[in-house]
Amino acid sequence: MKITKKATMDYLTIILGAFLLGFAIMAFWVPHNMVTGGISGLAMIIFHYTEMAAGFEFPIPIWLTNLVLNFPLFVLGYKIMPREYFPRSICGYISLTAALNVFQFLPEIPSDPVSATVFGGVVAGVGMSLILRLRATTGGSTLIAAILQRWVFPHISLAKVLFGVDTAIVLLGLYAFGLIPAMYAVMAIYVATKVTDAIVEGLKFSKAAFVISQKADEIGNKIIEQMDRGVTEIFSRGKFTKKDQNLLLCVVPAKEMVALKELVYAIDEDAFVIVTDVREVLGNGFQPGKV
Repeated sequence: MKITKKATMDYLTIILGAFLLGFAIMAFWVPHNMVTGGISGLAMIIFHYTEMAAGFEFPIPIWLTNLVLNFPLFVLGYKIMPREYFPRSICGYISLTAALNVFQFLPEIPSDPVSATVFGGVVAGVGMSLILRLRATTGGSTLIAAILQRWVFPHISLAKVLFGVDTAIVLLGLYAFGLIPAMYAVMAIYVATKVTDAIVEGLKFSKAAFVISQKADEIGNKIIEQMDRGVTEIFSRGKFTKKDQNLLLCVVPAKEMVALKELVYAIDEDAFVIVTDVREVLGNGFQPGKV
């Protein structure tokens, strides 16, 4: 099988994302007993109880629990997940396990619970977004969430489904470590979810303008000539006036919206303009048309 440059970059990106996630877990969350969900959260609880229990010469390391408990999930995932994305998820699973193993030897990073919550959430969010954008997972609750999002909740973002699944595991952390670490863990999940959503759904915000005017042709031509932006003309009819009219649709970066409105009203003071937020724009003049 020929390995393409794009496939190589995809797998390297997944590995990077998994190591960022592993770093956030081991450097920020484990020292403060923040069970943020996932198999890694269960692994923290198992590590805690085996460390405290009599008869255990060595506590069960987090990386080992992650390796063992994820295996049956991937057996199930193989039957459900699209075949083209399954190898990527295996890569994420193995990479996270390796990261948890490597970063357990990190020297302690001085931090308080608040800074660990924020910085851990940001680092984990960036790592998860790199993985999710390539339709991969690291296993555990992420794999469960991916399955649920695909078949049960397609209208809800994967990050939000993951939030719900992880809530149950956080409650176990509440029982194991108490209220305060659990509260910080919820905050960390919130930060990570917001960062993940922002990156997966698009960071470059744009604006869409709908313009209704009797001078739509002139306005559309000026937008193309002066702003070098595309315009779509939609034929419409006023329900009250019963008159045919042209509706212009134009998407521009947020910083260009003021110039667009000035251009419209310089031509037609009576123009009706609707401006709305656009989360992500793919295609010519914006981001490349790929995911």
